[in-house]
Amino acid sequence: MAAVLAAGGCTGSQDDSRASGGSASATSVPEAEVVLPTGEAVPSEAPSEIPPEPAGAMGRSVAASNDLYEFSFSYPDAAGAIPRLKDLLDTRLYDAREQLASTSSDEEKAAKKEGFPYRPHSYGATWKVVTDLPGWLSLSAELYSYAGGAHGMSNFDSLLWDRRVEKVRKPTDLFTSTDALRKAIREPFCDALDKQREQKRGEPVQRGSGQIFTECIDPVAQTLILGSSNHETFDRIGVLVAPYEAGPYAEGTYEVTLPVTGKVMATLRPQYRMSFSLGK
Repeated sequence: MAAVLAAGGCTGSQDDSRASGGSASATSVPEAEVVLPTGEAVPSEAPSEIPPEPAGAMGRSVAASNDLYEFSFSYPDAAGAIPRLKDLLDTRLYDAREQLASTSSDEEKAAKKEGFPYRPHSYGATWKVVTDLPGWLSLSAELYSYAGGAHGMSNFDSLLWDRRVEKVRKPTDLFTSTDALRKAIREPFCDALDKQREQKRGEPVQRGSGQIFTECIDPVAQTLILGSSNHETFDRIGVLVAPYEAGPYAEGTYEVTLPVTGKVMATLRPQYRMSFSLGK
């Protein structure tokens, strides 16, 4: 199965390795096997079945492979230790597996009917800790999917667990508006993005040239993650950009990390300002 990478451009006390370019790959398993959180592989009697967790499990890692599809989904102990968050991620796991099984089955039937070869589909989601703070747990994920085309597709997701009210929030929920946040980070984001584009392309990016993938993109329309370098407050904002958003597929993903500035602080909702500090 294609690599399912760890996401998390901002780092903290239990951070993943994304900020330094690290990644984690999904474990491939033999056909018709399921890997339990303990690492034990057992036969899968039905493609849509997922075995129950062992007693005392916190984080979870499930992988399955059969003639129709390959599937993987994992989340860390820090998320599994929070019952409500664990339930939410388990629901996503089961929903993603069932959707993949259903779609794959339909596509295989269509392929047989039309007389063309069926290519097994894939789905992977790997959740990682961005930062674990006294009042918050920040998570990010890289998603991978393949539906039989020329290549698969990578994307990102993120969430915040608000420990004070035991509720999941989106990073943008902490700001007065997306427009305000956009104005606060757009200029430094565009400059940093163009530097990365230049490194990948070997030539400067000329905005306004009319050429494809030379204009800046909306940072708030991408996947945002909140991180920390001081282990106490959020002082970094990560912007994770999927393929085709800022460049052609061959350029892959982009990851821009920005410090929290005074402009960013001014866009925060009052009740969340104590959770942030200026970054370097």
